[in-house]
Amino acid sequence: MAEKKLFCTEEKIYEAAAQFGTPFHLYDEQGIRRQVRELAEAFAWAPGFREHYAVKALPNPYILEIMKSEGQGADCSSYAELLLAEAVGMRGAEICFTSNNTPAEEFQKACDLGATINLDDFTHIAFLEKACGLPEVISFRYNPGAAREGGNAIIGKPEEAKYGMTHEQLMQGIRVCRDKGVKRFGLHTMIVSNELAADYLIGTATMMFELAVEIKQTLGVEVEFINLGGGLGLAYRPEEADLDVAAVGEGVRREYERLLVPAGLGRITLAMESGRLMTGPHGLLVTRAVHTKDIYRHYIGVDACMAHLMRPALYDAYHHITVLGKQNAPADHVYDVVGSLCENNDKFAVQRALPQIEVGDLLAIHDSGAHGLAMGFNYNGKLRCQELLLQADGSIRQIRRAETIADLFATLDYPDLPME
Repeated sequence: MAEKKLFCTEEKIYEAAAQFGTPFHLYDEQGIRRQVRELAEAFAWAPGFREHYAVKALPNPYILEIMKSEGQGADCSSYAELLLAEAVGMRGAEICFTSNNTPAEEFQKACDLGATINLDDFTHIAFLEKACGLPEVISFRYNPGAAREGGNAIIGKPEEAKYGMTHEQLMQGIRVCRDKGVKRFGLHTMIVSNELAADYLIGTATMMFELAVEIKQTLGVEVEFINLGGGLGLAYRPEEADLDVAAVGEGVRREYERLLVPAGLGRITLAMESGRLMTGPHGLLVTRAVHTKDIYRHYIGVDACMAHLMRPALYDAYHHITVLGKQNAPADHVYDVVGSLCENNDKFAVQRALPQIEVGDLLAIHDSGAHGLAMGFNYNGKLRCQELLLQADGSIRQIRRAETIADLFATLDYPDLPME
């Protein structure tokens, strides 16, 4: 069986389980820093390049502190995410606010922070102007529709996705904002998620560079920056090849020099908003086997559930599983690894070949560092688990405690409700 390697020793995981209990998400600080630096190096040629970490992937201020210390910013899509970025000291162009169906108070908060506001729809121009006035700089999110093939189960085909403006709307939006006094403009797109093909990501840059040239030639407006979105993929399956980030950077450079430089747009700065690749492979969901069940299939029941990692249930996504202490044992048993929710799709693995698992064994579910706990919920009254950080010095720090019954019932005004 193909195997993924743990980012730390088994002993370190056993130590964390003994100290903090299970389940928990464990993140690797050194791995996150290496990933951020790899992306920065791939785009070191690009003037003013900045990664705006997608806060939604892992909304924890301790993770954002790491990003800020590496010179990165934040991509926010809600009021809460803006508050997290603010809490770690991010301001102005460090923050990109890309939202949809946005309440006025969220636009106001973004304006107060001086964030770059990335408009999702043409009607948001008037809405933003009424809410807090048009800022000096505005970005527009572009949806190319059927003109750009692609998409997947996470975002969907561009023409079926709810995000962004059509070509006609975007061009009209720039005209309107220009005539209203907006001085600086940016472009953004995000049409694919978890993409492992470098050529597709490079092709998206080509599309955006051609659009910037068209805007200059048609409207006389020189775009100041282009945010290529996220979408950098993570090889969840051990047999998959990792994305060649350096090849993406080099391919984008070639297109930049081929399209933008001859058009007199060689000063455009580039940005990205990767989340998944930055932290995803540097997270483990550690859970303990608490029950076995043998009926028509063989089941392993664990103390985690889809409240802690719902990607397998939501997208039928694959997450590799390592059974601690049995990495060299034959994978000669076939299990469904399941949680305790009253939902039949509460499964981390379906008909997965694994070593024999016994009650008490620890399982490490890989690649939980993005869109893991962040997508959690409280169905069945399940409580979201704690988050731990394996720090660069080898120590383990709790960066989010587990929820309690008191947290779950805090919004209920009902007499004699137990809080323990």
